[in-house]
Amino acid sequence: MTDETIIKERSRPGFIAGASAQIGLLAIVAVLWLVFSTLAPGFTSPINLFGIGRSLAVDIVIGFSQMVVLATGGMNLAVGSIGVCAVMATGFLLQDAGMPVPIALAGGLLLGAALGWLNGFAIVKTGVNAFIITLASASLFLGAMLILTKAVPYNALPPEIGQFGRMRIGGYVSPLLFIAIAIGVALFILYRHTLLGRQILAAGANPRAAEMSGVPVGRVIIISHTLSGLLAATAGMMLVARLGAAMPSVGGEDWLLPSFLGPVLGGTLLAGGSVAVIGTMIGAALVTTIRSGLLVLQVGNFWLQLFLGLILLAAVMADRYRGIFLERRSMGRK
Repeated sequence: MTDETIIKERSRPGFIAGASAQIGLLAIVAVLWLVFSTLAPGFTSPINLFGIGRSLAVDIVIGFSQMVVLATGGMNLAVGSIGVCAVMATGFLLQDAGMPVPIALAGGLLLGAALGWLNGFAIVKTGVNAFIITLASASLFLGAMLILTKAVPYNALPPEIGQFGRMRIGGYVSPLLFIAIAIGVALFILYRHTLLGRQILAAGANPRAAEMSGVPVGRVIIISHTLSGLLAATAGMMLVARLGAAMPSVGGEDWLLPSFLGPVLGGTLLAGGSVAVIGTMIGAALVTTIRSGLLVLQVGNFWLQLFLGLILLAAVMADRYRGIFLERRSMGRK
């Protein structure tokens, strides 16, 4: 088997054990829903279901913002910082600058994309590992935002912002969830049916072989980080609609663990070269379910961090063994 064939096989979303892993993950989510519904009948109340839908929408997009970078074999530790920067920039444009809502939202999204592009550009031009670059930029972006805004929230936003966040479709479902699903469909098409998507996955699977095959590895890394920043900003816009205000307390380190949990649990390889869009959505559903269930059961937030940390550790170990299995399988076919 040639390197090009290996890259092509490994670049398929959710390849090999991905489908079975996603089915198992979905079964775990279903069991948790049954457990929480039994222990706390309020878990399935219309109000809580609506809240779960809004939280799930944000968790899905946060997971996507990390997934698109993991596809290249990198990571983005600045997703939370980019998200809160976009949130505060949107609040400034709406409240202080008096911009129309569409222009302010576009400004926040463009800022997120620009910060993501800056990360990707720095990684490609310096050759420094994405872990170091995004760790430094996370502190840089967050610190600059706090200095410029003095950490003062924007509470006097146009009422239509909050009204959209409170809107219900069918009495249960938030439109934010449909936005998250639409983003998932777009990403699935990107990685499955476009040349750019195949180039991104090829660069993540084997950068040297991809470069020799004519893939502009540096360019696709920059594009992936730009997309990550855009998605982080989108999650921030969702929180602005959900809260009806631009709060400096959203994002930051609180997004870091969920951003990895969704993709890794869903089957996206930490080593790069494969993504699992549907799996990321299911993984985000697991995070949201645990968070909401513990909240309804009035369990302390520190237990949530413990559970999520243990789950991430287990997912990383599973990813490691999956990578070993794939490597041995590829060698066996040569």
